[in-house]
Amino acid sequence: MSATVSPHAYVHLTAGGVSVVLDVTGGRLPAIVHWGAALGDLSVTDTQALAQANVEPPAGNVVDLPVRLSILPEHHTGWVGKPGIAGHRDGTDWSPLFTTTTLIVDGAEHRPSPDPELVSVGAGTVQVTAHDAVAELGLTLDIELLPSGLLRARAEVTNTGSSFYVLDDLQLAFPVPPQAREILDFAGRWGKERTPQRRELTVGIHEREGRKGRTGPDAATVLSVGVPGFGFGRGEVWGTHVGFSGNHRHYAERLFTGFQVVGGGELLLPGEIRLSDGESYETPWIYGAYGDGLDAQAHRFHGHLRSRPTHPRRARPVTINVWEAVYFDHDLARLKDLADRAAKLGVERYVLDDGWFRYRRNDLAGLGDWHVDETVWPDGLHPIIDHVRSLGMEFGLWFEPEMINLDSDLAREHPEWVMATGGRTPVPSRNQQVLNLGIPEAYDHILERMSAILAEYDIAYIKWDHNRDLIDAGTAPHGRAGVHDQTLATYRLMDELKRRFPGLEIESCSSGGARVDLGILERTDRVWVSDCIDPLERQQMNRWTMQLLPPELLGSHIASGISHTTGRYHRLSFRAGTALYGHLGIEWDLATATDDENAQLAVWIDLYKRHRELLHTGTMVRADEIDPTLLVYGAVAGDRAEALFFLAYVGRSDVSPRGRFTLPGLDPDRRYRVRPVFAGEPDEGLKPPAWFNVPPQPQPTVTTPPGGGRTDGLSAGSEVPGVSMTGRALAVVGLQTPASFPDDVVVLSVTEEA
Repeated sequence: MSATVSPHAYVHLTAGGVSVVLDVTGGRLPAIVHWGAALGDLSVTDTQALAQANVEPPAGNVVDLPVRLSILPEHHTGWVGKPGIAGHRDGTDWSPLFTTTTLIVDGAEHRPSPDPELVSVGAGTVQVTAHDAVAELGLTLDIELLPSGLLRARAEVTNTGSSFYVLDDLQLAFPVPPQAREILDFAGRWGKERTPQRRELTVGIHEREGRKGRTGPDAATVLSVGVPGFGFGRGEVWGTHVGFSGNHRHYAERLFTGFQVVGGGELLLPGEIRLSDGESYETPWIYGAYGDGLDAQAHRFHGHLRSRPTHPRRARPVTINVWEAVYFDHDLARLKDLADRAAKLGVERYVLDDGWFRYRRNDLAGLGDWHVDETVWPDGLHPIIDHVRSLGMEFGLWFEPEMINLDSDLAREHPEWVMATGGRTPVPSRNQQVLNLGIPEAYDHILERMSAILAEYDIAYIKWDHNRDLIDAGTAPHGRAGVHDQTLATYRLMDELKRRFPGLEIESCSSGGARVDLGILERTDRVWVSDCIDPLERQQMNRWTMQLLPPELLGSHIASGISHTTGRYHRLSFRAGTALYGHLGIEWDLATATDDENAQLAVWIDLYKRHRELLHTGTMVRADEIDPTLLVYGAVAGDRAEALFFLAYVGRSDVSPRGRFTLPGLDPDRRYRVRPVFAGEPDEGLKPPAWFNVPPQPQPTVTTPPGGGRTDGLSAGSEVPGVSMTGRALAVVGLQTPASFPDDVVVLSVTEEA
C-alpha cells in the first residue's frame, strides 16, 4: 500500500458484552467512538451516525475545528490535556502529526476506498501504522478486544531520522462518558496493600505515579471512573491498568471542555529512551476494563487471565512456607520435623525461605552469593529436599535475584554491578542494594547461578522476592537511569528460567504485595498478597486484589494465632476461613500448634481440597455492603449449580442482629439449598438463625465445662438441613445473618436442588 493513501474505515469489535467502535477515517489515528455496553449489530450508517454524534459543537475560545481525541492523544488537534507522546529531537519535532498508512484487522489488511467502510469482528485485533515525515517518526498501535470483553492497547514509536530522538513519554488514553464522575483506585503501604480510596473526578488530572522501580504497595492497580455510588453489583465503571512492573503512571483527566479519559503507560526517567535511526520503543499493554459494577469489571480481568495458555491448570497445592516458623534459623532437624507435621495435615508443597545461601545468617549479608551455605548445609540441600519429596510434597526455594548486599563476595568482586548514579552509593533499604541486571555480565551471572541450583536439586517452585525500591538506580560508569532496562531484564530472566526448566512455577513476592501487575503475571503463577497475614487485614487486601487477579493466583496463608506483623490474636476459624478463598497455605510453626489446632487445621485443608476447583474456576461474587462490619463474598460455579459463600465478620455492628444478607450471582430460576459448613468446632459466639434448621437438642442438667462441646446442635462436621430457596429469592430477599463475635468467618454451601 502506498504511504500516501490512507485507510478509511470504522471498526466494530464486540465480545463479552462489550463493544468498542473505532474511527480510522481520513488518515487520522484511531479514535474510540464507543467503549462500553455491547451495541449489537451495526451498519456503516450506524457507525457514521455514532461518530457524528460524538463531535462536540463549537465553543468559545477554543480551536475552530472540533478536537479529535485519538487513543494516542495529539497536541496538534487542539487537545490541551496530557499528550500521548512527549519527546524531541534537540528541541524540535516535539508535536508530531501522524498520518495512518495501514489498517490491519484480525490479520487482514484493509484497503483504502473513497467511502468509509465498516469492519465488524468479535474479539479481535486491530493494528494501525502511521508516520510523520516531518518529525521522522513511525508509529504502530495495537488494539485488542479480548474474549472476556477486556480492552488493551499498546504503542510503538520508531525513529526514522538520522539524529537521536529523546522520548520522554508514550502513553495511551481511553475516553469515558460524562456520567462517570467518581474515581476509585488504591493506596497502601507495606503490610496493608490495596487500600481503596474514592473521590470525585473534577476538572484537572488525578495522576498516580509509581517511581519505586517496582509496582509498589501503594500502586493504583486498577484506576476506575464510574457513575457516582457504583458498587460491586451495580453502576457502570470504566477502569485502566498498566501491565508493567517498573515505573508507571495511571491517570484520569477531565478537561474544561468536558472531555474525560483514563490512561497510562510506563513512566520514563530522564534519558532512559534515546532512539537512534531505526530504533524503537514499545509501551507495555494498557488495559481497559468496562463493567456494570466492579464485579463485572473484575470478571473481565479474571476471564483473560484464566484463558491464557500459561495459566496454572492443575489443582493449586496446599503450601507451607517456613519463614515465620524459623526465619534465618536453618536447623535440619527442626525443618524436617516441620515437614513431617505438614505432610500429616495434607500439605502438598514445602518452601524453604531466606537463609539457605552463603553468609545469610541475618539480612545484613549474602544477597548475590547464590551458593548453598556449606556451614549450615554441609551436604547441600539434598537432605531436606529428599525428606520433603519422600513425604510426597513438592519443594520450593526462595531467591531474591535482583538484589545484592554490599557484604557479599559478588559486591566485592563487582562493585560496578550495584545500581548507582552521581558517584554515590544509594541509601540502603533492608541493608541491601539493587543488582543491575541491565548489565549483560551481571544478568549472565545470576542466570548461571540460579540455573545451577535448579539443575542440581529437585525444585518445583521459586518464591521470587524483591525487597526494596529502586533509588538512584543508574548504570555504571555514566550513571544513566536504568529502571526500564532492569525491568525488562527481570522479565527475560524469568522467561529464560521457565524455558530451561519446564513446569517451574514462580511466585511474585516483593516485600509482600508490591509487585502485583499483569506484566509480572505474564511469567509468574502466584503473587504474595502481603507480608501481613493477619486475617482481619487480609480480608480487605484479598478482597481488593481480586479486582485484578482471580483467587487461585493469591497466596493466602493460615498464620499463627498471634500475627507477626500486627500483634493481634485471632481464632483459628477466622485465620483459616479467611485463607480458604485463595491459594491456601500455612505460615506457622506447627510444632507450637496444639492437638486440637492440628485436628481443626486438617479439616480446613480437606475442605479446601474438596472445594478448590470451585473456588479457582468459579465466578467471584462480592455482595454490596449493607453493614461495613460484614463482608459477603464467594465463588459461583460456571454452570451455577453450586457455590461457596463466606460471611466475614470484621467488626462489631451498630445494630444487633444485623438483618438480612443476600447471595447474588445464582440462577434466579433454580432452587438451591443453603447450609452452613463447619470445619472445626464453631466458635461460641456463633448463634444460629432459624433458617439453619438446627435439630432440637436436650438441655444439659449440669453446666458444660469449657471444651465440653456445644449444646445447640453445632459441632465440627455437623450437618444441618439449612433452607431451600430460589436464586431470585436469595438475591433479592436474602437470609437473616447469623449472630457472631467479630473476627470470624461462616462458610455457606449452596447446592442446586433437583
